[in-house]
Amino acid sequence: MHQYFIGEFLGTMTLTLFGCGVVANTLLKKSKGENGGWLCITTGWALAVIFGVFVAQAAGSVQADINPAVTLAKYYLKIYSNFFQVIEQIYAQIGGAFLGALIVWLAYLPHWRETDNQRHKLMVFATSPEIRCIPSNLLCEIIGTMVLVFVIGALSSNSNITAEMAPYFVGLLVWVIGLSLGGPTGYAINPARDLGPRLAHTLLPLSGKGSSEWSYALVPIVGPFVGGIIGASIWSMVFTKF
Repeated sequence: MHQYFIGEFLGTMTLTLFGCGVVANTLLKKSKGENGGWLCITTGWALAVIFGVFVAQAAGSVQADINPAVTLAKYYLKIYSNFFQVIEQIYAQIGGAFLGALIVWLAYLPHWRETDNQRHKLMVFATSPEIRCIPSNLLCEIIGTMVLVFVIGALSSNSNITAEMAPYFVGLLVWVIGLSLGGPTGYAINPARDLGPRLAHTLLPLSGKGSSEWSYALVPIVGPFVGGIIGASIWSMVFTKF
């Protein structure tokens, strides 16, 4: 097994463990963090990205994408030349996200039964829009991921930002995307972050869990892929180094 596979798997697992974990802490009944609010959730996801990147790098993934939309954008920009490696990394990211969600389920095991709100249970695992309008929801995910990829490109080309500092800036970027653009859909901006945990929600024996809303699932999968390519395209037209 390639080291980048292990790195992407463990990095995305870490991302999802902390990210879905902070949502569980905020939404599930009788949790210490219940009603922590959106600022708590966005901060948790920002920190999750930082530590997910560090774990991915330490485990063998130099690029540490932990996001299929970023991986595909890099293939589009010819940073990756092997399409099979791209597919392998995406599988690793989805699998890692699934495992991270599974660990969150175990960590909060007594709280699922105490929580009556089925939507809150789903939102621990997957994104769900506040106003369900598929075209608008899709546009929101496209914009969020476009900004993510474009600004990552700016960070990578800035000689004042070292490789050691980059994960912190990417975490801050995810934080500000959540604070500014995340309200309508819950800002997946990462197909693995939604697909892996949504699969976990479907398969796990959650008490009174309700629907996994697969009719909506294409939005947080397709939207980030499209947004990533648009962000990469804009970047390549304006600058040269990613």
